[in-house]
Amino acid sequence: MSEQTRDFSEFYGYRFEDLTVGMSAAVGRTVTDADILMFAGVSGDTNPVHLDGELAGASMFGGRIAHGMLSASYISTVFGTKLPGPGCIYLSQTLKFKAPVKAGDTVVARVTVAELMPEKRRALFNTVCTVGSKVVLEGQAEILVPAR
Repeated sequence: MSEQTRDFSEFYGYRFEDLTVGMSAAVGRTVTDADILMFAGVSGDTNPVHLDGELAGASMFGGRIAHGMLSASYISTVFGTKLPGPGCIYLSQTLKFKAPVKAGDTVVARVTVAELMPEKRRALFNTVCTVGSKVVLEGQAEILVPAR
C-alpha cells in the first residue's frame, strides 16, 4: 500500500472533538548526566554552566544545571504521545524558566487544556514542569488537533 493511500488513523491520539477544557496528562523523567551531554551534542548548546562542573560551581547555580530546553522538550513528549497525542501539530509555546534542574532531578511535565477554538481546531494548553513541588518552567502552548 502506498503512503498516499495508507490509513494513518491508528496513529492518532485524541481528535479535537474528544477534548474538553481541564483535560490533563503528564510524563516524568529523571534527568541524567548523559541526558545533559546528549542534549548539548544535539542542540549545540555547550554553555559551561551545563558541562563544566568547576565553572558552573562558581555560578549562581552552584553547580551544573540541565538545559532549560531539555525540560521544555518533555512538554513536547506529552503532546506527541499522550494529549492530544500522535497527529497533533505544535504551533507555538511560551516559556518562563523559574528554577534550575540538575542531574538526578525528576521533572514532571504536565499539559492541561485551557481553551478550545473549534473554528480552527486549535487548543490552548497550560504547560508546567515541576521538580517535586517546585515549578521549574511554565507557559502556554497552541496545538492544532486533527478532527474526525
